[in-house]
Amino acid sequence: MKFKVTVVGGGNVGATTAQRVFEKGYADVVLVDIVEDMPQGKALDMLSSGPVIGTDAQIIGSNTYDETANSDVVVITAGIARRPGMSRDDLLMTNMKIVGSVTKEVAKRSPKAVLIVVSNPLDAMVQHAYKISGFPKERVVGMAGILDTARFRTFLAQELGVSVTNVSAFVLGGHGDTMVPLIGSTTVGGVPVSKLIESTRLEEIVQRTRDGGAEIVKLLKTGSAYYAPSAAAAQMVEAILLDRKEILPCAAYLEGEYGINGLYAGVPVKLGAGGVEDIIEVELTKSEAAALKASASSVQELVNVMAKA
Repeated sequence: MKFKVTVVGGGNVGATTAQRVFEKGYADVVLVDIVEDMPQGKALDMLSSGPVIGTDAQIIGSNTYDETANSDVVVITAGIARRPGMSRDDLLMTNMKIVGSVTKEVAKRSPKAVLIVVSNPLDAMVQHAYKISGFPKERVVGMAGILDTARFRTFLAQELGVSVTNVSAFVLGGHGDTMVPLIGSTTVGGVPVSKLIESTRLEEIVQRTRDGGAEIVKLLKTGSAYYAPSAAAAQMVEAILLDRKEILPCAAYLEGEYGINGLYAGVPVKLGAGGVEDIIEVELTKSEAAALKASASSVQELVNVMAKA
């Protein structure tokens, strides 16, 4: 019996996530969007690729939520995307309404699912989904740290001319300008990165990581990133469905860990069949700890704005 995965939002991020999961073959997929016939068309196109890529998984599109019932994992990508000049925070109130509505619908039909939130501003949206769903904290998680870490690892590998697989790193904190790449624990082939790249250049790479999404938005002009975000979301889906127990940076609900309480923030977690099965506390330098708390404060500000809405 295959797993069942629902992806809500048939735009670039959602459709590409659905495609990546479908191509793996271990789950049937439901792609949901409010635009009439669009998710059905995209799903049929993906389904027709099955004989080419060798998968017998099924994928359907829908404009309603009834087909999503009893999903094992629900990925929420619905919301408006950033345009040039917009910050992730500019999306707050509009996407709050969208994510809240989606969460109510999917939670009602798939009460045992793990929710993966991708919509921006990420940390605030996953906090909202947690509140609306009534699910335990372990089964509501946000995708951001994997993407931010992937960008950081990419830029470091380019700088040093090495394989990305040799770069070990974590980017923690909120998904935005206050994200915290952990320089102190970043290694390349086991060698601390601070011994391979001089500090001013390293800071430039850190800043490019923070601006990675905005750099892509500026280049695309009419949309935002989706290839890397969908790859990150698909990795989380796989870790949960196949119970991989992978240590991945994700937005998780903290209750005292890292000195943060009652708030979602990006930290390393063990991701398996139960969702967030453990929160991994890595040793931070004083500056990293301070930066993580500052990042959490920025997220808290958005949560406070939502609470007044």
